[in-house]
Amino acid sequence: MERSGRRIVRGLLNQLDSTLLLLYFAGVVTGLINIYAAVYDPETERSFFDLTINSGKQFVWICCALAIALFILLLDVRLYVKLAYPAYGAILLMLVGVLLFGREIAGSKSWFDLGFMRFQPSELAKVGTVLALARFLSDPNTKLMRPVNLMTVLLIIAAPAILTLLQGDTGSALVFASLSIMLYREGLPGQVLALGLMAGVLLILTLVFKAYLFELMLAIAGCGILYIILFNRRKWKQAIGSALLTALAIAVVFSVDFFVYNVLKPHQQKRIEVLINPNADVKGVGWQVNQSKIAIGSGGFSGKGFLEGTQTKFKFVPDQSTDFIFCTIAEEYGWLGSLALITFFAVLLNRLIVIAERQKSRFTRVYAYGAVSILFFHFAVNIGMTIGLFPVIGIPLPFFSYGGSSLWSFTILLFILLKLDMHRKMPITSNFF
Repeated sequence: MERSGRRIVRGLLNQLDSTLLLLYFAGVVTGLINIYAAVYDPETERSFFDLTINSGKQFVWICCALAIALFILLLDVRLYVKLAYPAYGAILLMLVGVLLFGREIAGSKSWFDLGFMRFQPSELAKVGTVLALARFLSDPNTKLMRPVNLMTVLLIIAAPAILTLLQGDTGSALVFASLSIMLYREGLPGQVLALGLMAGVLLILTLVFKAYLFELMLAIAGCGILYIILFNRRKWKQAIGSALLTALAIAVVFSVDFFVYNVLKPHQQKRIEVLINPNADVKGVGWQVNQSKIAIGSGGFSGKGFLEGTQTKFKFVPDQSTDFIFCTIAEEYGWLGSLALITFFAVLLNRLIVIAERQKSRFTRVYAYGAVSILFFHFAVNIGMTIGLFPVIGIPLPFFSYGGSSLWSFTILLFILLKLDMHRKMPITSNFF
């Protein structure tokens, strides 16, 4: 009996995806090295593991993350299906709790202050939401495009997103929109994503031409009427559809303008203005992005070398060990280091897709694509922030940025997938044993 148990355990361990495991360790170790570089002070030359600086604290978070990872691998795999809804409910309660009892930091009331550490529940909300979506969509009776099912899915995504937005954490709230990638894989029509892309274009046009909003809405209405006259004049159903689409586009323009200038806080509005006009406030709100681009550009082809980055060493870029860690990599390792980082994430995302597509269980496939969606959004937006393509919205670079909450969240996200993937040869349900 004991030998049989050992064989089962050995067989499961052999199913552990070593490539994904190695990528995880490569990310956290490289991230730790660069966090030290970002906080390095040549005058004090503190130890790498000094707990008074971010690299020492990050080392502690990494040790805790490894303990969490081991715990996840030891749990019965059925629990991730059984506890998906309860975990999601607990996360929603935590998001409500932080609104009532949380601590406000940098304009965002999204932290629980436990004295010895601060914890951000919106990071865990990403994992809880993916688990709930995987449980709902893996039900054999769930057809995504049935109106009631689609509304349920949107509600599952919207609830934590709205609660996070109420905290003032716009960046984390936007992460939930990335789950549309996962929904596309599960049957969401491409036209819906095209509408989302169109909304993004309208958002940019609204911000660029904010002084001419009335003219912009008139132009949209004129284009819609012209399209109906030319192509839908005798097709009343298509004409109604085109008219509704035109009205929706005008509503998007109006709602974007209202949201940006009536809902967002003044510092968030300033960040958007700096994105549209980089020279608007280079010594104020635009300082961080401007210095970030200087640091990245100064790295040249091969960089200045480890601990030799002048922009980094003399603290020109605020929050460089957190949201702007990419500056350190680009300045000290140059274009080659930046390319290596982008290649790392390309390989990681590709590996996650490979894992997703080899599953017999729809639950695991949906979960895996949820992980792909979240990691891709963080990677793309974080680097986009540092080079001025996106506004600064507080999105960490997975495994590289300093922070216990984000590291633990990404660790939980990946290791649950590793555990589910160990049982990839069988459909995973709450009672498959």
